[in-house]
Amino acid sequence: MLLMQCFAMLAFSQYSITGTVIGKNNQPLIGANAVIKNSFNGMSTDSKGSFEFKNLKAGNYDLVISFIGYEKLEKTIEVTSNQNLKLTLTPSSFLTEEVIVAATRAKNNTPTAFSTISSEELTSRNLGQDIPYLMQLTPSFVATSDGGAGVGYTNFRIRGTDLNRINVTVDGIPYNDAESHGTFFVDVPDLAGSTENIQIQRGVGTSTNGAAAFGASINIQTNHLQKDAYAAYSTAFGSFGTFRNSVSAGTGLMNEKFTVDARLSKVSSNGYIDRASSNLKSFFVSAGYFSENTIIKANIFSGFEETYQAWNGVPSVRLNNDVAGMQQYGDHWLISEKQTLEMINSDSRTYNLYTYENEVDHYQQDHFQLHLSHKIDENLSFNTSLHYTYGRGYYENYKDDKKLADYNISTPETVGLSNHSDLVVRKWLVNDFYGLVSSLNYKNGAHDLTIGGGWNTYDGDHFGKVIWGQYLGNATTNHEWYRGTGLKKDFNMYTKYNLAITNNLNLYADLQYRHITHTIKGIDDDLRDITQEHSFNFLNPKIGLYYKPAANQELFVSFAQGHREPNRGNYVDADPSKPEPVYETLNDFESGYNFKTQNVNLGAVVYYMNYKDQLVLTGEINDVGAPIMINADKSYRAGIELMAGCQLSRTIKWQTNATISQNKIKNFTEYVDNWDTWGQEAYDLGTTDIAFSPGLTANNQLQFLVAKNLNVNFISTYVSKQFIDNTSNDNRSLDAYFVNNLEVNYNFTTKLFHEIKLHLQVNNLFNEVYESNAWVYSYMLGGERYKMDGYFPQAGTNFMFGIDFKF
Repeated sequence: MLLMQCFAMLAFSQYSITGTVIGKNNQPLIGANAVIKNSFNGMSTDSKGSFEFKNLKAGNYDLVISFIGYEKLEKTIEVTSNQNLKLTLTPSSFLTEEVIVAATRAKNNTPTAFSTISSEELTSRNLGQDIPYLMQLTPSFVATSDGGAGVGYTNFRIRGTDLNRINVTVDGIPYNDAESHGTFFVDVPDLAGSTENIQIQRGVGTSTNGAAAFGASINIQTNHLQKDAYAAYSTAFGSFGTFRNSVSAGTGLMNEKFTVDARLSKVSSNGYIDRASSNLKSFFVSAGYFSENTIIKANIFSGFEETYQAWNGVPSVRLNNDVAGMQQYGDHWLISEKQTLEMINSDSRTYNLYTYENEVDHYQQDHFQLHLSHKIDENLSFNTSLHYTYGRGYYENYKDDKKLADYNISTPETVGLSNHSDLVVRKWLVNDFYGLVSSLNYKNGAHDLTIGGGWNTYDGDHFGKVIWGQYLGNATTNHEWYRGTGLKKDFNMYTKYNLAITNNLNLYADLQYRHITHTIKGIDDDLRDITQEHSFNFLNPKIGLYYKPAANQELFVSFAQGHREPNRGNYVDADPSKPEPVYETLNDFESGYNFKTQNVNLGAVVYYMNYKDQLVLTGEINDVGAPIMINADKSYRAGIELMAGCQLSRTIKWQTNATISQNKIKNFTEYVDNWDTWGQEAYDLGTTDIAFSPGLTANNQLQFLVAKNLNVNFISTYVSKQFIDNTSNDNRSLDAYFVNNLEVNYNFTTKLFHEIKLHLQVNNLFNEVYESNAWVYSYMLGGERYKMDGYFPQAGTNFMFGIDFKF
């Protein structure tokens, strides 16, 4: 019905706005952005610097033209007939900061699937939840929270791909942990408060630096130049004792050259799950020098997090009130008798295994960035960035009745003395990550060429200490029982070339070379020697065509290949008696189409992601019983992403997206521990579904302009059933869920404040009971199969209320 209304509106459209954008020396600006405000209409100028908006009704339109190195032009056009414009942009007095991230970003005519979230959208949603919850309305995106309320440890997947396979950069600097490939936004809480925009590229995309993009790339750009001085204070509070306080200020442009901006934030929450508390602090400071041809910008930002551990989840027997099943946990020695009673007497949805007072994850991460961008002439510019990250922290655990020898603690051979004890241990990670990334861009007429590269080094120490014990034998407090190191060096070079073959046809080519060495030394927490060294050389090609069959239509086709090396865990946990894990290869085929008018935007992306040797969990274990990941010879993801939007009236806007997909592993073999034989049973299952890959995800957003400056958004998210292992077994799956949220935003001005914004979020409006993530372990005992699992329940109806003051 909504689509019929959208198409009916087209019948009354009859005029067009065409134009040419020119710059210095009357040269046409190719690739300038032309946008009609408050509509879906937006495009890049062609090889003649031209644009065309068709099917416009009579009325006034606010046209915005922008191009790197030029002042933004905003012009109101009265349309009573066809308009043909010649628009001249004025060279900017300052080099714009888009040049810092240009090498890592997709442009409007880049043949890849991407979405961009603006600072306005981030500000309206940012009431303390982690960054993944601010991105969850984009296509193929599924977010989850360990604590159940979006604060603290969060996770997400794009097209079913986990965070270990998603490349993340902040101002072009790699953010993924180099060893684990993981991304932990909890380490930089409230980074969204200093973010200008986020671009999410789905598929291999255009990533250049850092970890391989095996499902998506996320490019975060921090705050732009603010020419005027400002100060702001934001506060928010809500369910589960959640609070966010943030203060920010900037000098504006001093002496027409210099700026300083700063933000200080604190976020805290008790969490939905018992004891799943978070204590998060961060700051962001940026100082910049700006001239017509040069930017020098220094960013320093830091985050501290202490979160109570909730990563064990809630067993399905607890969720289902299965008392016999909970008792079985104790009978099978999975947990202690005391823990079994605690589970039985707990709440079904908020149960937390951990009760020790300081069962916390405690970590701080400091980031230092120095960026230099310089425009050599009208066609040539370069960027270079130095970076250094220092991280340190631990997670603390209480251990019941552990064998002291497992902690490298010897005991005197004295009759009556125990060789077991309750212990408190800390596992530490201290790491340094530093490097240089650079790019050189040449743009002249139809040619847009970028050559760049990066060199990055990660140096990490992994060690564990016993900080307390009822009995410590011959050891003392702070006894170190293991220590290992990891040294990883990553060098890459790339070339990107975009050629405007005709006014409507662009060729894009990208070739990246990447060399990695990874040296691991020392012993692991199970006292195994894990010393090893690995080296890789990858060549990652990308090629595509972008075509505009009409002014309001876009079409692209592309092929990209990516390679990903195994991470530290893959190597450390590998069974030494079997072949070591090998690198993964992805061949990504994509095609997209987009149709835009003033009031309608329709799009579709079809993708086929074919994997060779993808690393997956099969249930197989190593020689000391730890789970390992095995290379699956053949697997794939295939799907279609559908996007639609419609301006139903001046006060109602509708946007939606949906992804329908198949995600399969071919010839999958499952391994199940047999506790009766101390071996494993193998089951050949043929073609199965890849874990955590829903066949359907969808988002829907209705936006109502109720009154001037008062907006109400009704948001819906649907995620279909997901399997939590790779066996396609319904007994090990997450049920589908459909969650609805309400957002209300109102802003006004007073004599004292430049602007006051009020925000209200009611999350899970209809109290949907659901879990968004889980894990499972299977075993055989007495000839029968059992499982141990953990599900992550998400909060029922909850709210957040926020106020922003801007001076």
